[in-house]
Amino acid sequence: MTNASPRLLASDDAGIQIAADRIRSGGVVAFPTETVYGLGASTLNASALRIVYEMKGRPQNNPLIAHVVDAVEARKLVAWWDVRCSRLAAAFWPGPLTLILPRADGVPDEAVAGRTTIAVRSPMHPVARSLLYAVGGPVSAPSANRSGHISPTTSEHVMRDFASADDLLVLEGGRVEFGIESTVLDLSGDRPTILRPGSVTAEDLSRHIGAVDSPEVMEQGASPGTNLIHYAPDTPATMVPAARLAAFLAALQTPAAVLAMPDTRVSEPHIAIRMQPDAKGYARMLYACLREAEACGLSQIVIEEPSGRDGVWLAVLDRLRRATVR
Repeated sequence: MTNASPRLLASDDAGIQIAADRIRSGGVVAFPTETVYGLGASTLNASALRIVYEMKGRPQNNPLIAHVVDAVEARKLVAWWDVRCSRLAAAFWPGPLTLILPRADGVPDEAVAGRTTIAVRSPMHPVARSLLYAVGGPVSAPSANRSGHISPTTSEHVMRDFASADDLLVLEGGRVEFGIESTVLDLSGDRPTILRPGSVTAEDLSRHIGAVDSPEVMEQGASPGTNLIHYAPDTPATMVPAARLAAFLAALQTPAAVLAMPDTRVSEPHIAIRMQPDAKGYARMLYACLREAEACGLSQIVIEEPSGRDGVWLAVLDRLRRATVR
């Protein structure tokens, strides 16, 4: 008798075809995007989408993102599409920007957590795009991890989170480029509003559609990934301002894994995990480093709070706050 485990597929033509066949037949496939790995099923197959929720243990009020090849396919899933959508798609698709718009008739409730809106984006990762072309339709996917846990940025992360899922196919796509989830922009209301910050910033968006609201969202709403506790390691994690870090570590009674900037001194018995000093580099390695810290097997994780407060740093801080709320 062999141990159950997911099946890792090469992202060659044969692997893509096997994965596409699985999705078309009502199954679930984990696949890479440029942000994180996703756990995908056909957007139009309600029973397959229910499997995604069950596999993750995902709350039923947390909507999915429909991944599409382009704006032409996106328009089939939404009730309307205006000039702002066209400008944003031209500027940022394919890429890490999700648009929230009123859903079209025929989109199942399971694709949108019963909401009147749908989240859509066109990924730029070549494996994701090959899969979408082979499927011939939209694929809805949350991140390919247990609900609330650290998002996966490699196939190995997916395989670990779903180690006992012997029916899961995982497409290999290497380490992802951006490392945090897409920016989510709600266009369904009176004003464009960022519901989840990401690598596409408010400044980026405003250059194409004018002023964009960016409130702090700390409860589950129309955007995926806005629960108060999310992206979190199993080990309790605390974020500490840089000025207080040395004193905080000195007062600890047990060793901690410490995510710290390169010039920050972390003394034994604590274990230092060095982070990149720039926002994009920090974001790219954040989830992998949180998983590395979790794997140390210590009683807690301590994170030196980054000092940046603009651009991609806002997205990094959003993920850190959700990962450290206790």
